[in-house]
Amino acid sequence: MPVVIDQMSEEPIYRQIRAQVIEAIATGELSPGDPLPSVRSLARDLGVNLHTVNKAYAVLRDEGYLTMRGRSGSFVADADGAPARHLSAEQDQLMARELLRLAVAYRARGGSEQGFVEEAARQARAAYGVGESLAKGDGTDEC
Repeated sequence: MPVVIDQMSEEPIYRQIRAQVIEAIATGELSPGDPLPSVRSLARDLGVNLHTVNKAYAVLRDEGYLTMRGRSGSFVADADGAPARHLSAEQDQLMARELLRLAVAYRARGGSEQGFVEEAARQARAAYGVGESLAKGDGTDEC
């Protein structure tokens, strides 16, 4: 699973790593039990501080996506064995806030409610394997 960091992005590097690991799990590129690169090796490969990678892995662990096995490393968690991965009220609230943030930004750029809902539905279909790959727009934004 190659991780690509955008040094020019306003999104923190640990969040970029987190998002790419979650996408790899969602698309089946990573399966339960698969090992992730060690913190040191990924930090070295990306040219970032090892604490940045450690933070990304810790967040993924806390969210239930990864399990840590001492010196053995980090592994993709088994969905059945990781109750933290099931949607909780807190995770629902986080998702709702993020969707609102995205909707407000879309509206500020001149997009319509219908346009946002259509794009959200297209991305949901992509996330669940029905349609185009994730985050590839078709250039038809209303903005």
